[in-house]
Amino acid sequence: MMRAALLESEAWRGLERHGKDMAGQHLAQLFADDPNRFAELHRRHGPLLLDFSKQRLTGETVGHLIALADGCGLRERIDALFSGGQVNPSEGRAAMHWALRVPAGQPCHIGATDIAAAVHSQLQRMEDIVAQVRAGQWRGATGEAITDVVNIGVGGSDLGPLMVSEALTDSREPCPAQLRIHFASTMDGSQLSQLLGGLNPHATLFIISSKSFSTIDTLSNAETALHWLERELGAERAGLLACHFLGVSAATQKMSDWGIVAANQMQLWDWVGGRYSLWSAIGLPIALAIGMPAFRQLLAGAHAMDEHFRTASAEENLPTLLGLIGIWNTNVLGINAHAVLPYDGRLKELPNYLEQLEMESNGKSVDMAGNTVGYATCPIVWGNVGPNAQHAFYQLLHQGTEAVTCDFIVPAKRYLEAQHTDNAAELAAQHELALANCLAQSRLLALGDGAVPGAEQLPMNQRYRGNQPSSTLLLDELTPFSLGALIALYEHKVYVQSVIWGINPFDQWGVEMGKRIAMDTLAFIRGDSEKLENADSSTRGLLSRILSDV
Repeated sequence: MMRAALLESEAWRGLERHGKDMAGQHLAQLFADDPNRFAELHRRHGPLLLDFSKQRLTGETVGHLIALADGCGLRERIDALFSGGQVNPSEGRAAMHWALRVPAGQPCHIGATDIAAAVHSQLQRMEDIVAQVRAGQWRGATGEAITDVVNIGVGGSDLGPLMVSEALTDSREPCPAQLRIHFASTMDGSQLSQLLGGLNPHATLFIISSKSFSTIDTLSNAETALHWLERELGAERAGLLACHFLGVSAATQKMSDWGIVAANQMQLWDWVGGRYSLWSAIGLPIALAIGMPAFRQLLAGAHAMDEHFRTASAEENLPTLLGLIGIWNTNVLGINAHAVLPYDGRLKELPNYLEQLEMESNGKSVDMAGNTVGYATCPIVWGNVGPNAQHAFYQLLHQGTEAVTCDFIVPAKRYLEAQHTDNAAELAAQHELALANCLAQSRLLALGDGAVPGAEQLPMNQRYRGNQPSSTLLLDELTPFSLGALIALYEHKVYVQSVIWGINPFDQWGVEMGKRIAMDTLAFIRGDSEKLENADSSTRGLLSRILSDV
C-alpha cells in the first residue's frame, strides 16, 4: 500500500494491524461506547474547528498515524517547504506560495534573495491599481470609467479567484465605481461570447492571467476580447492595450510581446504553482471585488494557518490531522471517493477549487524516485453546496453501494453584516435551517439506523447502514480571514499526504501531453494532413465527420 521501505516499517505494520482490529467497528457503537468522543477527537485553531469524531477511528488510530508521519519524515519535509527547499524536484523548484502571505516587515530570504520585498512590491502595485479602478479613476480608451472587469484565465488562474470572489460577497468594501467582476475560462469561447454581449466596450477592463503566458485557452480568449474592442471602438490597437488590458504572469517578455504595456504588468514567480497562486497578483480580481484591506485579511488568515502548520505538534496540527485522516481512509479503509459539502451558498465554487487542488496535486502514480506506486493515492474529489447536493447525490451516500468520505463545511454565524439588517430575522432563520441540515446529514451518515427511532420496524429500502465517515469544519464566520485559513488548511493537507505517498504535489505532467496532441489535431483540422499520420481509427472517424459538409 505504501512505498516499499515504509511497508517494512514498524509504524506501517502497527497501523495495518490496528486497521484490522477496527474493521468491524461501526460509528454508532463507537459513539455509544465513548460519551467523550467529541472532546477527544476535535481540534480548534483560530476561527476553525475540526471535528473528526465521525471518522471511523479512535485516539489510538491517531497515534498510529502520527507514528507513520514521523517515519516518513513529515516534520523535516515541513521544514524543507518553509525554508525554500527543492520540494518540487521534477522542475527543480521550491514551492513558496506561503511566502505570498508573509506580513510586511517580516524577513523572508532564500539565499541572498529578499522574497518578501518582491512580494510586497507587487502587492503595492496591486493596491495602486485596485484603488484607481474602484474609485472610477481608471479610464477606457474613450474616457469612460471602468465598470466591468473580465478575468481571462484557466485552472489556477480562474478557479481560485472565482471561488474567493464568490465566497466573500458579503465582505466587500464599499466601491464607488459599482464594479462588476466576471470570469471567462473555456477555450470554446462560450463564456466570453455570452459576457461580451452584455458589456459596454468603453468601460470594460480585461485581466489576462497566465503563469506561462502561453496557455492556448487563455490566449485565444484574450485575442477574441481584443478583436471585440477593435470592432466596437475602432481605436488603435496600442491605445486599447494600454487602457483595457492588464497582465499577470511569470513571463514578462511574453506579456510585452503580446502587447501589454509594462505599466499594466504584474509579476508571478516560478516558485508559485498555478493552483497555489490566488494569494499573488493572480488574485487581482479578488482584490477588485472585495477591496485591498479585505484581500490583506485573506492573506493574514492564510499566514496564521501557515504558522500553525509550521510550528504546532502533530497531535494539535489541523492540516496534519486532516491529511493523515485521508491516508487512513484511502490506504487502510480502502475508500477512494471524497465529497466536499459546504452548507453556505457563498462557497458554491469551493468543491471545484478543491478538485483541482487535490487531484492535480496528488493524482499521481509515480513517486519522486520515478517508481510506479503500488497503492492508492488521491481519491476522486467532488461536491456541491450541501442543500443542493441533498437533492442530487445524497441518495448514494446514504443507501448506495459505495463508501464515500465527506467534509462538511459551515459557518456557525451568518447574516451579521449591515446590508442584511432589513431581513435579518428571516435570513438568520434560513441559516439555522442550513446548520440543522448539515448536522443532521453528517449524523445520519455516521450512525445510520442508530439515529432513527424505531428503525428496526422500517422496510429495508428505508433503512440506513451509516458508518460513512465524515469530518466537519466549523468556521466562526465566513470572513476573509477565516477563508484564508480554510484554503491554506487544505493546501497543507495536500502536502502532508504527498509526503506520506512519496509523490510530488507541485508538478502536473499528466496534463501536458494531451495539450501537445491537441495542437497537432488542430493543425489537422485546419488543413495540415501530415500532423495525424499515426492517429487511431476513432480519432480519424470523428475528424472525418467533423470535417464533412453535412
